[in-house]
Amino acid sequence: MEEKATQSRKQQHVELCVNENVTFHKKTNGFENYEFIHNALPECNFSEISTETNFLGIQCGMPLLISCMTGGYPDAERINRELAEVCENLKLPMGVGSQRQALENSSLHRSFQIVRESAPSIPILSNIGAPEVAMMQSSASVQRIIDLISADALVIHLNPLQELLQPEGSPNFRGVLNSIERLVKELEIPVIVKEVGAGISGDVAKRLLSVGVSGIDVAGAGGTSWAGVEILRNEEKESISQFWDWGIPTAECLEQVTPLKSDYRFTIISSGGISSAMEIALSLALGADFCASARPMLTALMTGGQRLLYDVLDGLKLDLRRIQFLVGAVHSSELRNIGIRKNIK
Repeated sequence: MEEKATQSRKQQHVELCVNENVTFHKKTNGFENYEFIHNALPECNFSEISTETNFLGIQCGMPLLISCMTGGYPDAERINRELAEVCENLKLPMGVGSQRQALENSSLHRSFQIVRESAPSIPILSNIGAPEVAMMQSSASVQRIIDLISADALVIHLNPLQELLQPEGSPNFRGVLNSIERLVKELEIPVIVKEVGAGISGDVAKRLLSVGVSGIDVAGAGGTSWAGVEILRNEEKESISQFWDWGIPTAECLEQVTPLKSDYRFTIISSGGISSAMEIALSLALGADFCASARPMLTALMTGGQRLLYDVLDGLKLDLRRIQFLVGAVHSSELRNIGIRKNIK
């Protein structure tokens, strides 16, 4: 019964994200408050501009990860296969949705295995929730989901707001940090911790880095509101609607987390409303090493198939190259050294 409930919930999540307006109502990701300083003397040829960069030791087509969204129900196999095929062809990393269902039901393994089968050469990220991690007695279960897709890294998602509002949620986060520390020590692949749209503050990032995590995906507010998704699923909509816009804007998360690079060696991933090349470029200028996007890519695939998704990603790459040219950054990694201006409104 619990397995079927989990499958149904995951399918509802995808359908709501694609068919309903589940973005933040008033809060934005904050990137509109920043702009690049135009470089009238870029000293480069546009044909030389490259978006290729490194992620987890693998060369990728541009600094964009197609982020964790789905898996663990029947139609997810097709979705993940089509996403993985596009990512493989464009050399983009991909993360799968929560693999909790794979631990509950082996018949759902195919919806995850298809990702590595369709994308043998790109970085693939495994994914499990913090509440599940806290309940595990050993790393054996996590190792099984890693092996299922031959993952290059494990993502642990922190979603206290979503668990709190989810009708069948588990808002028990006691022991999560200790469990993360244990996994960092026992697993042979990097551990990345992400939020799911409410953001990771500098203080929380520091606590995570102190136990050895390799990456922080800030997953800030301003894109998909998972609180909004759960509010739409919840019969008590009116009493919990005040939490729709809860969270730290993505750009503000980056401002808080980036200074920690002076004390810790780790990867910063910017996500939370990332849907344009300008947001990717500004993320890098604010200190991110990589960016991630989920719902815009899933929506493109679900509404226009792989052809539309290719068009969206090709457009992002071209626009990113244009931005790099206008600020004199031949390689996208150079954007981290490019000056930006904050507009005080």
